[in-house]
Amino acid sequence: MCGYKRLLKTYYCLVVLFISVFFLNGCATVSRKGGVASYNISGAAYFSLVSLCDLKDIKWDYDPLTRCVAMKKDAHWINIQTGGKTIFVDGSPRQLNEPVEIYRGMLVIPSQFRQIIEEMFPQYSVVAETVSFYKIRKVIIDPGHGGKDPGAPGRSGQHEKEIVLDIAKRLSGLLKKYGVETVLTRSSDRFIPLENRSAMTENSQADLFISIHANANKARSLSGFEVYCISPEVSDYQRALSSARNSSLDLNGGSFAGSNMNLKAILWDMTYTYNRAEAIQLSRNICQSIGRSVDTRIIGVKKANYHVLRGAYIPAILVEVGFLSNRKEEQLLNQPVYRQKIAEGIERGIRDYALGLAGVKTEKQNYNFVKSKEGAR
Repeated sequence: MCGYKRLLKTYYCLVVLFISVFFLNGCATVSRKGGVASYNISGAAYFSLVSLCDLKDIKWDYDPLTRCVAMKKDAHWINIQTGGKTIFVDGSPRQLNEPVEIYRGMLVIPSQFRQIIEEMFPQYSVVAETVSFYKIRKVIIDPGHGGKDPGAPGRSGQHEKEIVLDIAKRLSGLLKKYGVETVLTRSSDRFIPLENRSAMTENSQADLFISIHANANKARSLSGFEVYCISPEVSDYQRALSSARNSSLDLNGGSFAGSNMNLKAILWDMTYTYNRAEAIQLSRNICQSIGRSVDTRIIGVKKANYHVLRGAYIPAILVEVGFLSNRKEEQLLNQPVYRQKIAEGIERGIRDYALGLAGVKTEKQNYNFVKSKEGAR
């Protein structure tokens, strides 16, 4: 009998979720308050729970089966269920005027709930929001594969190209809210040659190139998040010679198109060396951010001779968001809420990197290079 009641409750929750998503879709406007995304849903103010937790360093976990969220920081904890108006704060029930919802794959909370969190954890610093993204003005986001190239297959029938495109669009939306211009190498299911993807960085005035992929391996037990930078086996000087012959170099408005070939090669060499170091730092920031906000194994920063990294003219990285060959990770990557968490973790990592450029001290964790991986990406 108890199991039957539990089944009815689960069915009721699924019905409520379907109805809420159906009626909320298309009836919200987005703004930004206090560094957290704000949504006007049917006349009520809602905020991104993940962004708020990230700002306040609150640990949280979401169970898609029960649709329950557990939040914890220090000695305080909060339990909530999407679709409901009752929350438990340190074991005591509190009633909300509006329910906690899932909107476009994101967990959103009403303003009353945010006020409770502000009262419980008022001591967080807004320095990251004040400095924002500093010198990061434009980012090229490269969703891997597409069209005739499906990428890694998942057991459920969904392919890498679909999952990474969704994450890329979510990341683009998050960056745009901070005023960062974004360019997607593809915004639909179409094939883009590798050389065309990295070529977009030339004369783009972009600051970063981020390629997004999902992993696969014959060993089904492998799982985790990793970021690739250009392999040190790739000669910066050889790339510099090629660029000096075939491309112009524009530094702070000064064109070196007609300069001596040796001078141009030296300048390109310095540029590639700088970009390599910056890509490593960006990769570390993203790994650390994902480690804080997503319950996944952090493999760390690795090296590879991928075409999209080798041909980029700016700091370039390739992110592997998880293994589709791993049953658990594939199930997670098929969930919009999890893909949103990945996108927000990458966005926060970019922001931490920007804070480093601004000279703002942030918590950092080193991720050592491990075995290189060669291939075409």
